[in-house]
Amino acid sequence: MRISADYGSGRLVLHLAGELDHHSARAAMSDIERLLDEYLPRDAALDLSSLTFMDSAGIALILKTERRMRRAGGRACILNPSKQPLRVLDAAGIERIIPVRGGKTT
Repeated sequence: MRISADYGSGRLVLHLAGELDHHSARAAMSDIERLLDEYLPRDAALDLSSLTFMDSAGIALILKTERRMRRAGGRACILNPSKQPLRVLDAAGIERIIPVRGGKTT
């Protein structure tokens, strides 16, 4: 699991790549919290286009990120989830809580 970040105009885009499972979720959340503390963004977007696998630990990470942004007066969204993570997001009904933009359906 790798995380990189782009920041501009109050928006932090976190690019998640690789596999997000219960083994990698704790370190990933720690990295995300560090980046949120560093940039203090108004908006945070989790770009899942390079995420090849995600399980329920990924849902927990997304919800923690969304909750953290909301407490700080900001917003969070999910960008471009690849096919397998999109199925997990759909099964969890995550779009009722956090916007999902883009996504590969093929």
